[in-house]
Amino acid sequence: MEIKTDFLVIGSGIAGLSFAIKAAEHGTVAIVTKRDKTESATAYAQGGIASVFGETDTFEAHIKDTLQAGAGLCHEDVVEMVVKDGPERIRELVSWGAEFTMRENREGAEFDLGIEGGHSSRRIVHASDITGREIERALISMAERKKNITLYEQHTAIDLITHSKFFGNDGNRCYGAYVMDKGSREINTFTAGVTVLATGGAGKVYLYTSNPDIATGDGIAIAYRAGAKIANMEFIQFHPTCLYHPAAKSFLISEAVRGEGGILRLKDGTPFMNRYHPMADLAPRDVVARAIDTEMKKSGDDCVFLDISHKGVDFIRERFPNIYQRCLSFGFDMAKDPIPVVPAAHYTCGGVVADKDGKTSIDGLYACGEVANTGLHGANRLASNSLLEGAVFAHRASISAMAEVREPISIPPIPPWDVKGAVESEEIVVVTQNWEEIRRFMWNYVGIVRSDKRLKRARRRIELIQEEIAEYYWNFKLTSDLIELRNIATVAELIIRCSMRRKESRGLHYNIDYPERDDINWKKDTVIHKDEG
Repeated sequence: MEIKTDFLVIGSGIAGLSFAIKAAEHGTVAIVTKRDKTESATAYAQGGIASVFGETDTFEAHIKDTLQAGAGLCHEDVVEMVVKDGPERIRELVSWGAEFTMRENREGAEFDLGIEGGHSSRRIVHASDITGREIERALISMAERKKNITLYEQHTAIDLITHSKFFGNDGNRCYGAYVMDKGSREINTFTAGVTVLATGGAGKVYLYTSNPDIATGDGIAIAYRAGAKIANMEFIQFHPTCLYHPAAKSFLISEAVRGEGGILRLKDGTPFMNRYHPMADLAPRDVVARAIDTEMKKSGDDCVFLDISHKGVDFIRERFPNIYQRCLSFGFDMAKDPIPVVPAAHYTCGGVVADKDGKTSIDGLYACGEVANTGLHGANRLASNSLLEGAVFAHRASISAMAEVREPISIPPIPPWDVKGAVESEEIVVVTQNWEEIRRFMWNYVGIVRSDKRLKRARRRIELIQEEIAEYYWNFKLTSDLIELRNIATVAELIIRCSMRRKESRGLHYNIDYPERDDINWKKDTVIHKDEG
């Protein structure tokens, strides 16, 4: 079945929904999301959204903090643009119904601003410790009131439909995507004048991650296969503090806990971050993650401990009600005892190369949010700049995309999906085995600390696995698990290739064979694309 729309949005987090709400004023919008509409990385964001509202804070300070965290690879013009547009985008979220935590002052009420690692001032706008969930709620509610928006839940994008794929190499334009209805397993053709990737990140490429199960790098993988430029995939941010418990599934302990005075300690109670950075427990995430990794390897312990018990039960219950209750459910009272924590894959700083308007290297294809590489984050993301990026780039992309569809875009007849004689599979174990193998060797060989030898091992393994996946993919009918396996294999390859290219250590990429930062040779983005071979 062919479904025609003016705008096709793949993903239902802050970037995808914000774009859709604005684009609906100028045309029809189809939102494709592979789980329920509320299931996105946005909904799991605890800490908040960074922007300048404090009396003593400045745009210049926020810009400086972002550049410092980014370790020399941020695009300064992009950082300035995002930071200065931040307050307006947050006011817009409020106008759409988002309710952030406020505090009283002499003039009335103002945002209750938090502070997180890497920030020099309080500038984190939050809704208690469930900021993302509140933003998602407000955006879903607003989107559902727009008659021009149709939301397709339980639908998985398979591949983009591009001009070069079907009609030759006289330019490349995106005409939409092939999408599988997970219920019926029917593969539909979605055609659109503008397609927006807002699929989030790729944390599920790793064995341990704070990300939801949906984070399989789908947008990055399908964009790469379509010929789009991809950049900086070596920079995977590992969140330093995820709850260490077999049933917790890497539940995230927000950066804001350290921002409000939490101290990282060894098993014997010794604080250790002052040995690694002048900002101690408020150091950037890459520093903290490596410090924890180092201490765990030195001691042989399975975790370290995050202690905020000295702040008192009333403060903790009021500031972190969700985290407090979740920890209690696993047997940890953070108001009395330190919380066991470990690092886990958290945020993809690289992605599909996108300009200031979210445009990619393929005409008619935009990328917003974590799926994109915009130049904001550089080699390491400053805490709580991610929701900000999603909102700002969705706004700019909507303006550009609406201008693009003012004149009707001619879409040639698109052939339906060809199953090529595929049959039902009786060997699902092939999918689960390869899935587990990729995630384990990526953790061991391409994780927080890397080496040339480990990367070469990873490269050999991903090549063999991709051969198996390719054979399986074309012989058997598609399932959502197979689509996701193919995508995490593609993203794993991209992370390995980018990591092998960068012969230095910078930000989130640490290679023991090149332990120093090399600005002379490597102060540049790592850009790759399919045509390189």
